[in-house]
Amino acid sequence: MQVVGYDTPSATLLVSRDHGRGDERDGPAPDGNVDSIALDPGTTLSWSLGERHCAGAVYGHGADEGPEHVACDAPEAPYCPAHTSTWVCARCTGTCLKDEMDCYDDHAVYLAGFAPDSFKVGVTKLWRLETRLREQGADRGAHLYTVSSGRIARELEAEIATDLSDFVRVDTKRAGLGSRIDADAWERLLDGFDVLDRYEFDYGLELTERPVAETIATGTVRGTKGRLLVLDHAGSTYAVDLRDLVGYELADGGTERDLQSSLGAFG
Repeated sequence: MQVVGYDTPSATLLVSRDHGRGDERDGPAPDGNVDSIALDPGTTLSWSLGERHCAGAVYGHGADEGPEHVACDAPEAPYCPAHTSTWVCARCTGTCLKDEMDCYDDHAVYLAGFAPDSFKVGVTKLWRLETRLREQGADRGAHLYTVSSGRIARELEAEIATDLSDFVRVDTKRAGLGSRIDADAWERLLDGFDVLDRYEFDYGLELTERPVAETIATGTVRGTKGRLLVLDHAGSTYAVDLRDLVGYELADGGTERDLQSSLGAFG
């Protein structure tokens, strides 16, 4: 069984069971069905991590018949060059990189805040705004503009990004777990904009101590915040980047590695 992906909006881990090793470069052929493991609070995970290699490709995720996995033997993880793709729109700066611009849906330009004091500007399709904020693990969000295309949205984003970052690293988000957002700094940031709507999110983690950064699949799920999975195990709390699990082979039975204990309650 291999971890082949994750889905942040639904808080699920994607695993391929009983697949044979393969290589899509000789032509795609499904190797196994993909199961979605719900990471609901209270769920117990009891896997140890084995070899890590390319996670291959998943086809039909979200389809009625269920997704299928094409395995890959390449040692690079989480993906080898043959299975690494860059979403062109993620690199858009207003000049379309596609053969033909096709993002004519309404788009939102937004600000996202992450505890304690990290802020970013971003764009998304208007109908995905709240989902996009949640899947990033934002503590606060502010809808700044609604525009008629992705090109216009990216141009506005690039303008705002001259003074404000357009990304926040996962390690920064993990370091802020359990902290409160600096409400005064957030309000000062918003003072320069005519805000259309505001969002506040509570992920229900109820942390009393700072989680330890680890890559494990053992413990009781406390919850997720974006792509961060928070687990309780052996009296300590751990924060796992779900991307760091992708590509690992899983074996039944919890981890036997010596893990760092929690750093202690917030002072």
